[in-house]
Amino acid sequence: MSEISSPRGQELLQYLPGYYSRIKEFQQLYDSEGVEFDDLVEATNSNLDQIFVDTATWGLSRWEKELAIKPPAGQPFEQRRSTIRSKMRGTGMITIKLIRSVAEAFHGGEIDVSTHPELYRVTIKFIDSVGIPPNLDDLKNVLRDIIPAHLDVVYTFSYLLINEIHGMVTLSDLEAIPLKKFAGGA
Repeated sequence: MSEISSPRGQELLQYLPGYYSRIKEFQQLYDSEGVEFDDLVEATNSNLDQIFVDTATWGLSRWEKELAIKPPAGQPFEQRRSTIRSKMRGTGMITIKLIRSVAEAFHGGEIDVSTHPELYRVTIKFIDSVGIPPNLDDLKNVLRDIIPAHLDVVYTFSYLLINEIHGMVTLSDLEAIPLKKFAGGA
């Protein structure tokens, strides 16, 4: 019976003839090597995670440096990932489809893009979200980088109206809805 606490140490010891598992020095050796292998596997998996935007954490700064993005201090990982994904999509000929793709990658929801050439304007409308998205400023920066400078960009949002929820929610449900989701809310 071995006294190895590391699962990888147990696994390593199984590759040796059975009598080694009863020798205390081998148990200690493979226990310590098992811990080191655990650390190596964890470090390898962590490095692998940094290769992909959707799983990167400490590696996001490398993505941002490569794409010339300067995130605000303390910005959540998911917002940083959205900025990176949208910046990666925002290359090539500028079309409504490209603008929609970039905005949807950033927002994570459905976006409607309409152009008004006579007004030199592009309108971005958030379809399936209520209120102002938390990372709107980042989205504005990314879209400003890809939309030609002579075009104005207008953002439209959906808000809850009292008559839309009247009779549908209780007072306690209503208290749980942030004020910014209502028209005129702060």
